[in-house]
Amino acid sequence: MITYPSNQSIIITRTPLRISLGGGGTDLKSYYEKRGGFFISAAINKYIYITLHDTFEDGLIIKYSKMEKVARVSEIQNDIIRESLKLHQLDNRIEINSIANIPSGTGLGSSGSFGVGLLKAIYAKKRMPVSQLQLAEESTRIQADILKRPIGKQDQYIAAFGGITCFEVDKKGNTTVTPLRINHETLHKLEDNLIMFFTGFSRSADTLLKDQHDRSKNSKSDMIKNLDFTKKLGYESKEALESGDLRRFGELMHVHWEHKRERSKGMTNPDIDRWYNLARKNGAVGGKLIGAGGGGFLMFYTENTERLRIAMRKEGLREVRFKFDFEGSKVMVQEE
Repeated sequence: MITYPSNQSIIITRTPLRISLGGGGTDLKSYYEKRGGFFISAAINKYIYITLHDTFEDGLIIKYSKMEKVARVSEIQNDIIRESLKLHQLDNRIEINSIANIPSGTGLGSSGSFGVGLLKAIYAKKRMPVSQLQLAEESTRIQADILKRPIGKQDQYIAAFGGITCFEVDKKGNTTVTPLRINHETLHKLEDNLIMFFTGFSRSADTLLKDQHDRSKNSKSDMIKNLDFTKKLGYESKEALESGDLRRFGELMHVHWEHKRERSKGMTNPDIDRWYNLARKNGAVGGKLIGAGGGGFLMFYTENTERLRIAMRKEGLREVRFKFDFEGSKVMVQEE
């Protein structure tokens, strides 16, 4: 028997992906609870879209890279969706769809954006206001505390807030959010001179992050020392960006990458190293692999964009152009 719901609604949210501009890795609890963390992230105009709407039939329909049709929330395989719906006690006659500009596993924070966008849709369905901070904290709690994933704060916070933003985390996990004080001229030049290429490798960040988490938690001196220096680079990157010294920022990217490579054996591979060195010979001041490592996107800062594009194109790498997003997660459509 079909029971018709009294209210039909459709909600569509749009949540940005991100690039890291400094201090990445210090957002893990295993580090910041000892030293405090600092990182700079930028939301970009590549998005995850979540559609949530009521259905007429009992059960739930979930569509992402897979399709699920289940009788109850506890049967949902997608753990972020399952735990988000359980937390908000939504358990029947719902269809959820997600699509993205960029596939998951490419280092742009897709899981964090997915979780934030889903929560934004859930709050809209419940007609409840929700702050950016609440979205970020709740999404982090679901993935880190409930699902026990070895993640940090970066992806969820920048997805919720958007912009080019500085995040300072104290030892208790309290996070201070401050927009980067960057002038318009520097902003546009940064947007023009940051170039990103897809390596062709997709990967799960969990293994690399777990290794970093475990070594930080166990106070391994090499990892703590590496992340201490990474945090210092984050502060220096902030200073360079706010003063308009973009060449210095590019040089700091290179130093950051050299130290990031030391964190794990799986951080890079011979192809990535070869492309990185080739880019440096063709105008890249500095660069790094976006995300936890092992694949995804190589991003460079260059003052000779055409030369670098030609060199990478000859290697068969696909460029993905982007602009910064200053809206964060938002409801695009809400219809009854």
